[in-house]
This record gives sequence, structure tokens and C-alpha cells, in this order.
Amino acid sequence: MTTETKQPAWRKILSAYQKPDLKNSVAELLLTLLPLMAMWSAAFWASVSGMIWLALLLCVPASIFLVRMFLIQHDCGHHAFFKSPTLNNWVGRVVGIITLTPYDVWRRTHAIHHAASGNLDRRGLGAIDTLTVEEYQALSPLNKFGYRAYRHPITLFIIGPIYMFFLEHRIPSGIMKEGWRPWVSAIGTNLSILGFGWLIVATLGWAPLLAVFIPSVFLAAVWGVWLFYVQHQFEDVLWFRNKNWNHTDGALQGSSFYDLPQPFSWLTGYIGIHHVHHAASKIPFYRLPKVLKDHPQLKEMNRLTFIESFKCVPLTLWDEKNDRMISFRQFRKQISATA
Repeated sequence: MTTETKQPAWRKILSAYQKPDLKNSVAELLLTLLPLMAMWSAAFWASVSGMIWLALLLCVPASIFLVRMFLIQHDCGHHAFFKSPTLNNWVGRVVGIITLTPYDVWRRTHAIHHAASGNLDRRGLGAIDTLTVEEYQALSPLNKFGYRAYRHPITLFIIGPIYMFFLEHRIPSGIMKEGWRPWVSAIGTNLSILGFGWLIVATLGWAPLLAVFIPSVFLAAVWGVWLFYVQHQFEDVLWFRNKNWNHTDGALQGSSFYDLPQPFSWLTGYIGIHHVHHAASKIPFYRLPKVLKDHPQLKEMNRLTFIESFKCVPLTLWDEKNDRMISFRQFRKQISATA
């Protein structure tokens, strides 16, 4: 029996919330962009004044608002932030310059992630690589070492964000063969980033670029990867084989509700209400709390608190027999018990 037969027809219910409001969208954009510009301005001034410590300190709150800018870009990618697809696309492209993310490339790969979320037979582009217990057991010793290295927290949350935002995003990774449009998006964004960087250096010198912009992007990338990780890599997550998969099951049972306290829920664009977002990706993020208020049963689905989310870090393998994520340590215990 699937979730859709046990639960209300969520697609129909959630479709009522898929209506962006221009005033709210503009307000959210300004409430994100203006604080970011103010913090960057203060940090730039501190860096050129020789107070590098203050500049680096200001990078922390600036990075949080930069994450929020990325989430506005994210909603634009779903055509959820404005009614006009053209306005969504161009706002997303401009924001992509400061988030170092080529909008059209990211939009395509992210759409692939949404189309296959929770589908065990369609894992791949736009997601964190996850192996089943059986797949891991079938690997050679060298490949097992490679997977363990990939799933190490330093790789996932430090090396990974650097690689993704500073290197991988510079080319249309994963969709290179889809014609000229991904290349235009990637190269156009790269040239715009170079122009933005040149403007900073030409007017203020190298200190603001090296001590403010780059650290801010790095920290924002770390926060962003962390959010994405705990939204899909938690103990009670469910994956389905293709024959049993459907969009609603994959969304509601394959994504968490990361219940962050305020103001962090607002600062992260309510992306923690991720199960609802996956079930209806065209809901503007500022309407997601309304969904939970109107349908409180959604609050109990895959709920993770901030403290509980740290338990997700060791989880590395999908135990298909027991329908849960397990750690390498739990895997070894299973092998010992079987032996």
C-alpha cells in the first residue's frame, strides 16, 4: 500500500499554495539582498582598513544571507518565486553570479534530482552518492576505500563544497552533451564572476576579494551542503525501487522536515520543510509555513531537530532489507553477527 492510498491526495491539496505573490517575493528579495550588501560593505571596509579579523567575522552572518540568496535562486529555478518565467530566469541568473552557480545548468541538474528523489533505481545527478549494503559489499577493496573517503565528513562538508562551487560549477557538469545552452550558462556566469571580481579588486584591492567574498561563499557552500545532506540522508528516510516509486512517496518519505528554530528557519528560506517542497516544488518558500499550519500532520513526517540532525553524519549506506540508513559501524556489526 503506498503513501498516496494512506494519506490525503497531497498533490491536489498542495497545488492551492503554488501561487507566488509579487509583493511578498520582492519583500523577501530585499530583506535578503540589503542585509547581505550591508554586511559585505562593512566587511570590505574592515578588510581595506587592515582589520582582517573583523572582516572574517562579518563573513559568518553574510554567508547565511548568501545561503538565503541561493534559496531565492532555487525558487526561481522552480519558477516558484515569480509568476513570470522570464523574471524567474533572469533574477536566478543574476543571483547566480554571487552564488557562483550557473543558473540554467543548476536548474537542469536540480530538476533531475527532483524527478528521481527517493528512487533507488535512478540515483545519480544532483544528489549525494549513496550505496546500498549489497552494492558496497560487491565493491573491490580499493573502491570501498574510495566510497569511505567520499562519505567522510571532511570530504562531504569541507572538500565537497569547495570542489562544487569553485570548480564543478565552472562547467556544465553532468549535462555537457545537451547542446550549447548549458555552455552559454556556465561560461556566461564565469565571465560575470570574473567581471565582478575584477571590479572589487580594481576599486578596493585584493583584500575584500580574498578576505570577504571567497570566505563568504565557502561558508555559504558549507551551510548549503549541510542542509541538503540532512534533508535526504537521515535514518528514517525511505527509498523505493522503480516499480514501487511514485512522486509523492519519494517526496514525503524521501525528504526530512528539518525543524529549525527561528530565526534560522526564516534565514534558511524555510528549506527545512523539505518534504513539502519536494511534493510541490512550485510553492514559494515563504508559503511553506502556511502549509504546515493548515496541515499539522505534515509536521510529524520525518521531523528532525537541530540536535538530532548531527546523528545523520555517520549514516552512509542504505540497508534495503530493513528500510533504513546505517553507518559503517552498524554495517560491520551486521557482518559480524551474520558470521
